[in-house]
Amino acid sequence: MRLQRFLARAGVASRRGSEDLMTAGRVTVNGLVATELGTKVDVDRDHIEVDGVPVKLNQGAVYLMLYKPTGYLTTMSDPQERPCVADLVPRNRFPGLFPVGRLDRDTTGLLLFTTDGDLSQDLLHPSKHVHKTYQALVDGQLTDRDLDQLRRGIELDDGLCQPAICRVINAREAVAVAPQGVKPGTTAVEVIIREGRKNQVKRMLGKIHHPVIRLHRCNFAGLELEGVAKGSWRELTDREVQILKSGGIPPKQASAKRNGDKPQDTPASRTRHHGSHGSAPKRNTYRERYTG
Repeated sequence: MRLQRFLARAGVASRRGSEDLMTAGRVTVNGLVATELGTKVDVDRDHIEVDGVPVKLNQGAVYLMLYKPTGYLTTMSDPQERPCVADLVPRNRFPGLFPVGRLDRDTTGLLLFTTDGDLSQDLLHPSKHVHKTYQALVDGQLTDRDLDQLRRGIELDDGLCQPAICRVINAREAVAVAPQGVKPGTTAVEVIIREGRKNQVKRMLGKIHHPVIRLHRCNFAGLELEGVAKGSWRELTDREVQILKSGGIPPKQASAKRNGDKPQDTPASRTRHHGSHGSAPKRNTYRERYTG
């Protein structure tokens, strides 16, 4: 089996991401650095490591969600030793864990992690149209005309955005993004997009002259931060994993689920865990997956 295929099947990264790891000299086979993309391995006999961490094929894929607080970079390592999301998730317990996409340093909310490179690629690929729901606190008063522009599609430097689903929300709904309330001269708005461009929501709102003060992601593909405190994580339930593998729940169905379904009991093995905010343990430098 080719080494990059082995790494992808083990959940370290996608096939292309695994090739990047190899060419960067971060993969060893039996103690020797393997940079040749044609390298083949015997999965039963060879000892493979990435950044010094052993990788095995028989480890099952892992899926979890983090309630990302502000001030953390979406990366599994940072040369400048700045706080990053790797400090908040059990990367030593689950080798090969990486974030699905990214949230900006000052953005809070739902961030998925997995060791399943194929699923991550599916969730992030533009053709899949996976919905992501954000709450934004913006400067100024949003008008119906502003909302209509978002619903029609905003023209940005990198092209026309797909139409967004959006509405103004009240202070009770916006507690995650406006914990002190929605003050005069500001507006809380919910924006649902199905693209993943860099800083997209901020740029869309900035284009209509309502710069973002705070941004929070509350839903990804129909999954929400149920039972997760800020800075904490939990493993996904089997049902949540199946939702992701089926492409997610469209916004209307997700809303109906919130209004009509009782939340599932979380198995004891999947209860939330709190990240360490005060210290930065040694980081596993597996390659993170970024999509803007």
